[in-house]
Amino acid sequence: MTIQKVSGNGNFTTKRNTVRQNYNEITQTALTSLKEVTEKTDRLLWRCDPSPHIHNVTYDEVTRLLQGYIENEVDLNNDGSCRRICSDYYNTTSKSCSDEKFCAQQPKCSGRIHDCLFIDSIQSVCQSPENSTRRYEYVKYGERKYLGKNEKCWRDVNKVQSWKKGFFTECTYCFCLCDEQGPKSDRYFNLRETLSDVNANKVVTGVRFVKRNRIFHLQIQQGELLPRGLINESTVEWKPVDNYEIGDSSVKEGVDYHTLTYQNRAIDLDEVTKPDDTTFVVTGVRFQVLDGHLNLKVHFSQWDFVKGKLIDPEVNSIWQSNDNVYNREQLRLYNKQVPTLAYENPRYSKNTQYLEFTNSGGWGDASQTTIPFIDIQEVEFKPPVPLAGIGIHHRGYEYESRFASGFGGFVGPKIVSYDLSPYLG
Repeated sequence: MTIQKVSGNGNFTTKRNTVRQNYNEITQTALTSLKEVTEKTDRLLWRCDPSPHIHNVTYDEVTRLLQGYIENEVDLNNDGSCRRICSDYYNTTSKSCSDEKFCAQQPKCSGRIHDCLFIDSIQSVCQSPENSTRRYEYVKYGERKYLGKNEKCWRDVNKVQSWKKGFFTECTYCFCLCDEQGPKSDRYFNLRETLSDVNANKVVTGVRFVKRNRIFHLQIQQGELLPRGLINESTVEWKPVDNYEIGDSSVKEGVDYHTLTYQNRAIDLDEVTKPDDTTFVVTGVRFQVLDGHLNLKVHFSQWDFVKGKLIDPEVNSIWQSNDNVYNREQLRLYNKQVPTLAYENPRYSKNTQYLEFTNSGGWGDASQTTIPFIDIQEVEFKPPVPLAGIGIHHRGYEYESRFASGFGGFVGPKIVSYDLSPYLG
């Protein structure tokens, strides 16, 4: 264009204006297209099933929360009688070990015993190795019927048989659920807050579950905020979780951690955002306990989008949660199989649902495994972006048969990316 102007060919001003107009039109078209794509794109992200499932890599477990346990009714009451039926024992303890029978041949349940049922008068029990979190590999009863897998037992099988007390009273063995805290039971969730380094202008960019010292934590990924919603990728890191143990003298139950029990074993399935003010991004996360439920809380801090700076985060920050206690729908996990046996887990939970950690099904697993499992895969956008919310979800698989009603599934985190579409034109 400069050559044309000097040589006298053409009008430089006209050419320049035409190029500028074309550039503006192209830019506006690109921004409009990007905005439309951004608005239509699902900003939610969670992890699907890996292939394969690997313990301590893609998933972890709550262990020995409620577990199948065999006990004779004579040892479930204070008077040593056998005048009741198994279903009468829905909340009791082991009172004694009468006549040194099967109770003396297995590890005792030293906690509460719940929801007993009568299975059969004669049973063959294959106990698990001492280093296992299981009690039994299988329980055989009747004509080739099994609770658990029909496999060769690694040790001698215990014969368990109801017996007579007097002429007319039979003392029957009951199949119950044992709720026992101990070194084999990992049932703890961290209640301490986890915040990004806001004084270094860092925000949360990802989240994952980790188990440290038998305690489940929500660990955050953080990165330095840059102008216009960018993240300095060289600063992205997983912030270490607090390295404490439940037995530490300064650690308190209900303050530092929550213990799952038969009465308090629910977790709320929510997606926590701040829809009333979109000038906030996620800078922290924690669990609280509401009405016995683990409930997610998310920390939001105000920011300047253009400058890429948090605005006085010590002042302009807030904790947000879904404190809906009364209008939640329970996602029931009754009689489910071990989650890793599922080919896929396509069913996803809905917001404002909740579930209870419970035992696996009797038919397939002798009620030895706690379900659901915990998904410990990293949940992060690549490249990293600021977040507008965090949630907890469950994915599982449903089917109906006479032996089970699906698989126990996985509980894991999900994240919501910040909506950049309002800034795109």
